[in-house]
Amino acid sequence: MSKSTVWPGRPYPLGATWDGEGVNFALFSAHAEQVVLCLFDPKGRHEIEQITLRERTGQVWHGYLPDARPGLLYGYRVHGPYQPELGQRFNANKLLLDPYAKAVVGQMHWSDAQFGYRIGGRAEDQSFNTRNSALGMPKSQVIDTAFFWGDDRPPHTPWHDTLLYELHARGFTMRHSGLPPEVRGTYAGLASGPVIDYLQSLGVTAVELLPIHYFADERMLMDRGLHNYWGYSTLGYFAPNPRYAATDNPVGEFKSMVKTLHSAGIEVILDVVYNHTAEGNQFGPTLSFRGIDNQAYYRLSPEHPRYYMDYTGCGNTLNTAHPRVLQMVMDSLRYWVQDMHVDGFRFDLAAALAREADGRVDQGGAFMDVIQQDPVLSRVKLIAEPWDVGENGYQVGQFPVGWSEWNGKYRDVVRDYWRGEGGMIGELAYRLTGSADLYQHNDRLPCASINFITAHDGFTLYDLVSYNERHNEANGENNQDGESHNRSWNCGAEGDTQEPEVLTLRLCQRRNFLATLLLSQGVPMLLAGDEVGRTQRGNNNAYCQDNELSWFDWDISWLPENRELLDFTQRLIWLRREHPTFRRRHFFRGIHGDGVRDILWFNPDGREISDEEWTHDYARCLGLYLPGDGLGDWDERGHALQDDDFLLLFNAHHEEVPFVLPVLRDDALFEVLVDTALPQGRPVDGGYHPSEDPYPVQGRSLVVLRHRRRGIA
Repeated sequence: MSKSTVWPGRPYPLGATWDGEGVNFALFSAHAEQVVLCLFDPKGRHEIEQITLRERTGQVWHGYLPDARPGLLYGYRVHGPYQPELGQRFNANKLLLDPYAKAVVGQMHWSDAQFGYRIGGRAEDQSFNTRNSALGMPKSQVIDTAFFWGDDRPPHTPWHDTLLYELHARGFTMRHSGLPPEVRGTYAGLASGPVIDYLQSLGVTAVELLPIHYFADERMLMDRGLHNYWGYSTLGYFAPNPRYAATDNPVGEFKSMVKTLHSAGIEVILDVVYNHTAEGNQFGPTLSFRGIDNQAYYRLSPEHPRYYMDYTGCGNTLNTAHPRVLQMVMDSLRYWVQDMHVDGFRFDLAAALAREADGRVDQGGAFMDVIQQDPVLSRVKLIAEPWDVGENGYQVGQFPVGWSEWNGKYRDVVRDYWRGEGGMIGELAYRLTGSADLYQHNDRLPCASINFITAHDGFTLYDLVSYNERHNEANGENNQDGESHNRSWNCGAEGDTQEPEVLTLRLCQRRNFLATLLLSQGVPMLLAGDEVGRTQRGNNNAYCQDNELSWFDWDISWLPENRELLDFTQRLIWLRREHPTFRRRHFFRGIHGDGVRDILWFNPDGREISDEEWTHDYARCLGLYLPGDGLGDWDERGHALQDDDFLLLFNAHHEEVPFVLPVLRDDALFEVLVDTALPQGRPVDGGYHPSEDPYPVQGRSLVVLRHRRRGIA
């Protein structure tokens, strides 16, 4: 092959950019001494040319290849000092991925050549001076970003109308027998008709996808015959993972998926991992950032720069306090919104992103400021996992206006309450009403609270009521991994059982959890499969289980018990969607200026709960009354919203509790909509009047009653 013509090119945009005539390459490295662009044959097996980028503008190395075209495979070798004691780890023997690559071809095949480090001037393994194999490293790829979006329009679902559905792009469709085998587990599979129909029938407004950025399997997992299933080991922040593509064009396939979901009224939220990378700690592999500019990309120990500041529990922390790294994160986020049309992001370990150069978490710092003023990113859905593993890392309730948060306190309180812990009704009241104690102080709204009971990390809902202990033996870590304190209760038997009483109670408990979640103020997030009994057989840390243990089992959804639970879930979602009472846009105020009460709390004897009764350690029952004329919200035309009155009765005690229904209106006939103690949670005779005997709320159950008001449609 003849030597490529190289022009000076431009320092912006970073990455490889096809302009219709040639390709511009630009790579940031503040401390490199030389940057070499490496080109590969179409199959990525042979390095066919090396091109030194001689132009350097503002710490960006760049060059333009007028003969290059989309599809070209490339990587970098970056020369510079190897001085770990000063935080520099350059090693030109290692082929490196472009941090801005919009497509990555191939998966990691581990060998010692990927690892290149020395300690005390001695090579810890002999691979430091060994070039990593072209066969073992994935390659960056030049792409043509053109795509016909047509009339694609983001649904822009208001936060108060949003129902999040957390799923895995591969695992959700791997076992769907109604799909052709070649599209199962892919972006195309997720956009298929049967899957879209299911999501719409359930009432989902947004799918929250576990990480789909290009990530690497850890070597320790592959040595055990396992794979990183969840994907929290990112290596390419601009590239969709090709392992989830049915075609050799993952970028186009991903865009088609987004367009199809949008046409069905479903938003796409990405779970993103900007807090750490796949390169691990000082003993990890050199794959990209470490070999390009370790000192810039990572937070290093001020006293001992050889070591990484680990606020993530994954060996390193990305240095978003550095302006170029912060730029990369923002460029990545904007790319996914503007070019890929996604509707928002869930930020993994978001507290780490808010840490300043000195390591302090600063919610008014650079990362938050840049997001808030950005004309693109400030308009999409932003969800924080509001903690990391560092000092002062638990930040629930501390993120600024414009952010919603995974509400870990909601999860913990609701789990504790329904497993029978006493003295929880005060905490439960906060969680049911949007967690004003966490979010109201800085003028946020109930939608700041992302309510969830289960998520990918931990037990499924089925397992939450079936296991007291984790059962993670399949992970190969002696059952020492995963959370040991799950706030779960097995209802009397550990794991699978044939005892009818246990099975009946477990089904009732699942109805309790689903009803609580879907009727609480805030934004509900449902874990895919909880509505049809998906189980991981007690594994609460299935991060490495890319198999039937984790995949959505579509066959079990047809079992009578699970079909009933699905129907129950759909009815609750419909109830939430049809009644603004359960989707309030503002926090409760107790009494409006016109004297109208917008919320009341009752004891089982029909009295309002007194201040001292909220803290009784034996209290496990309460009634929540929501008047339909106390919403304080308006529709799009400025008309005051009104609704029916609702009364919710909670009983986490193990015995029946008779509830005296309060008489608040003259025609106070209640319709019983939900009783989780009954088969399917559906009452046969729906009418109940306060003048009758108290309503018998069975042990460990929830009841929803409605008083229809005249003039309400």
